[in-house]
Amino acid sequence: ILGRTGGIAVTALVIIFQPELRKALEQLGSRNLISEIFSLESNQENQGFSDRTVNEIVKATFEMAKVKTGALMVIERKVSLKEIERTGIEINGLVSSQLLINIFEHNTPLHDVIRGNRVTAATCYLPLSDNMTISKDLGTRHRAAVGISEVTDSLTVVVSEETGRVSVVENGKLRRISTAEDLRKVLAVAE
Repeated sequence: ILGRTGGIAVTALVIIFQPELRKALEQLGSRNLISEIFSLESNQENQGFSDRTVNEIVKATFEMAKVKTGALMVIERKVSLKEIERTGIEINGLVSSQLLINIFEHNTPLHDVIRGNRVTAATCYLPLSDNMTISKDLGTRHRAAVGISEVTDSLTVVVSEETGRVSVVENGKLRRISTAEDLRKVLAVAE
């Protein structure tokens, strides 16, 4: 009896905890354990960004917010976003407010990935959050920002196309940013 119920119990546990198991496997798959153990990967890519880059991101964000241009900028931290980048178009350009504003021109639902001082890719596909507590007032852009922050340690800056509000998403939590100085502080800590 125990032998037969044991197999059923394992199957039931897998079915019940499927979403949690999937997220754990996604996080495990997004990390390169061998390079973390031996530190073979160059630290140059993940060295953070300069004050100039922070200023350019802040400038572009609030210029887009003024004219209600929707934007979603994913900033890589320790967990690599190379799998996400492969779904988009390689840019590999130095971060500048003009480049960011051009990427998010009206009627283009683009998402970009920023690593260090470079915009590495645009038009990337991001995972949408399954979180049912996200406000219904928020659209797909915000749900994608929460989704990527749930499976990586990235920081995402979002500009709402409807309201022009600026938000930052980190660890699955969305918070509103009201001033350029507040965003500058958040990005400075993200380094």
